Amino acid sequence: MCGKFTQMMSWGDYVTLARLLAAPSSGPVEIGTPMRFARIIALDDQGNRKSAPMRWGLIPPWEKDPMRFRNTIHARAETIDQKKSFKSAFSQRRGLLVVKTFNEGKELPTGRTQQFTVTPKDGKPIGIAVIWERWGEPHGGTLLTFAMVTVPANALISTITDRMPAVLPPERWAKWLGEEPASPEELKAMLTPFEGDWDMQPQSSPPKPPRPPSPPKPDPQPNLF
Repeated sequence: MCGKFTQMMSWGDYVTLARLLAAPSSGPVEIGTPMRFARIIALDDQGNRKSAPMRWGLIPPWEKDPMRFRNTIHARAETIDQKKSFKSAFSQRRGLLVVKTFNEGKELPTGRTQQFTVTPKDGKPIGIAVIWERWGEPHGGTLLTFAMVTVPANALISTITDRMPAVLPPERWAKWLGEEPASPEELKAMLTPFEGDWDMQPQSSPPKPPRPPSPPKPDPQPNLF
């Protein structure tokens, strides 16, 4: 299942989808892995589309100690409206992770994992459905965290693994974010394997995972949410 992606740092200052799609395709690239921060598109309290840094690894708001909680990086689409950790976020806090590429891993007989990089052939960004949460209130600050929604693998990715990110085409972004009305049934119906025109190439060798940063203290984030 996806555990790595690339995201353009220069996209961090956009506030609308139009700006996002108009952003240049070159510039600094941020590698996203669990427990690191990524930019997520979501709606602020006024219903405007904004981007905010969120940590990959969802923490439910009722957890007293996030360091003892097993952070959730994936949320299965089939049960996203049923699990206690996910159902509130699915109902009220949905977002988009917009990436250049994402990785999938194939388990090898040796026990190691061969990484494959999935890249759109047209070079356009990929929008992945996420759900997000606020943690920290009333603990003296707010930490925003997210989980990537997953679905069964499409024809291409099923050759190496059985799950993939829930990719949403741009015409579905407004409903997923909540800008347009949609019932829970409609939202779940959008979470299906996406058959994109993608290139999938193996990496030359399994990369060493980056060393996770020290756990951040919750910081106030009054500018967006």
